[in-house]
Amino acid sequence: MNLLDLPSRAWARWRHPAPVVAVVRLDGIIGGRGPRSLSLLRFAAVIERAFRLRHLRGVALAINSPGGSPAQSQLLYRRIRQLADEHRVPVFAFAEDVAASGGYWLALAADEIYAEESSLVGSIGVVSAGFGLSAVLQRFGVERRLYTAGENKSLLDPFLPENPRDVERLGTLQRDLHDSFKELVHARRGGRLKGEDEMLMSGEIFAGRRALAAGLIDGIGDLRGTMRERFGDEVRLRLVAPTRRRLSLLPFGRPARPDIADVAADMSAWLEERLLWSRFGL
Repeated sequence: MNLLDLPSRAWARWRHPAPVVAVVRLDGIIGGRGPRSLSLLRFAAVIERAFRLRHLRGVALAINSPGGSPAQSQLLYRRIRQLADEHRVPVFAFAEDVAASGGYWLALAADEIYAEESSLVGSIGVVSAGFGLSAVLQRFGVERRLYTAGENKSLLDPFLPENPRDVERLGTLQRDLHDSFKELVHARRGGRLKGEDEMLMSGEIFAGRRALAAGLIDGIGDLRGTMRERFGDEVRLRLVAPTRRRLSLLPFGRPARPDIADVAADMSAWLEERLLWSRFGL
């Protein structure tokens, strides 16, 4: 290497810096209670930082989520779109194992969506799950007492027998949410969709190639390879991640003993997460 060329190369890099693509990983349950859950509270600052990087040419969303809260899905989607429009920066989504239900809602924030052939995509629908424990209480001679002000205040209490009127009310809520989801899919995918709503919006899950044929995604490909094809081999991928939580310490630097309520909450969140992932065989 000619040492005399170094200043000229440095000058060239300064005059023509390599394009930057911010990478935001959206991995986990949306709106869950675990430490890795996806919510606007946890990711608002991350998304803001991603759109403020210097020499930014695009934002890539690496999505691996089976869904979760519709409200948090919509809040995250909206914040990404607001910043994309303000900064006039294209957004790309890449489905990993799963981008289904709320995970696909997040992917709709992108201008282009990609997946692997083995990725699971779609599940455009709404699901509610729970347990009926009234028989358990009856077996042990426990009586459930519930008092409300407002006849509709309670909805499908798991400790009471199933109420047909509550089931009807829940169905109405689900249809409202499903209609909002379908409207967003049509608004974002538009003429790229190939197929009838009865099939595309039924909650069906599609593997990568079938999702491409249905117009739910724009191509088969991974994040690094696709961004290099789009912006060149010199593109710099910059991961933007949430700040890690620090363990609270007692005097003399000993870790604080976790509260039993926190342990129970973490266990409940883990079970909820495993149930959601298990729907997709993961």
